[in-house]
Amino acid sequence: MEGATSSLPSQSARVAVVTGGNKGIGLEVCRQLAADGITVVLTARDETRGVEAAEKLRGMDLSTVVFHQLEVTDSSSVNNAAVGGMEYAQGVDTNEEQFVGMDARQRLEWMRKQGRETYDTAKNGVQTNYYGAKHVIQGLLPLLLSSSEGKIVNVSSALGLLRFVGNEDLRKELDDIDNLTEERLDEVLDSFLKDFEAGELEAHGWSMGSAAYKVAKVAMNAYTRILARKHPALRVNCAHPGYVKTDLTINSGFLTPDEGGRNVVTVALLPDGGPTGAFFDEGKEASFV
Repeated sequence: MEGATSSLPSQSARVAVVTGGNKGIGLEVCRQLAADGITVVLTARDETRGVEAAEKLRGMDLSTVVFHQLEVTDSSSVNNAAVGGMEYAQGVDTNEEQFVGMDARQRLEWMRKQGRETYDTAKNGVQTNYYGAKHVIQGLLPLLLSSSEGKIVNVSSALGLLRFVGNEDLRKELDDIDNLTEERLDEVLDSFLKDFEAGELEAHGWSMGSAAYKVAKVAMNAYTRILARKHPALRVNCAHPGYVKTDLTINSGFLTPDEGGRNVVTVALLPDGGPTGAFFDEGKEASFV
């Protein structure tokens, strides 16, 4: 689920729209929200898989789940690999035993060695992880603003923290939320892609290894804070679900999708009037730095 969970409450029911809800963390978020009595609009790019996921949840007596097809980007080439900004070899097998004794850094390094970053995967990764999620938010914003307690939870990552921005001036600029604009974020992402294509990432201070994923999440974190500033009536936050065993991580994570989903749902179900413009690391408020 590399997008947003939006809560659209009304006088009669609470409604949540979950992007990428057909599997992994997204499916768990749908299940847990529905179990809490919320009407869930499960969205996915693939209609067949989305319908199957919704039927699976309804088979668990979660009758408030409905499916809606949603393509967050215009590119038909976007897939799981592009979400992570990497191109992975087919048929990578994993098992629990091979990760015994490996910490998070070692597991991430193993995962990176299974694939490669190309300009196309980087471009698609930025398009999906930042612009795709942003397009969904913009589409739902009028409904959210018309509700009494609209909420947006952008699924982020610890890899999107500002500490991974090597350029000190840029890091300070991205942390200056009172003056940062969406247009400036566009410029930053354009510069990143130009440097990627020119092979100059390291020379210009971009973090290496899953570079596109990191910069897209940095941008999403900043956009979340901008939205929170612009729309104080909404609760707009980021949630890092943790290092979860999913297709995106080639099942190298520590947490189950159930646990990762719970970390997102915890933020979605924060009390009305709670924090906004905040980053939550596995359910606990933390720094963007």
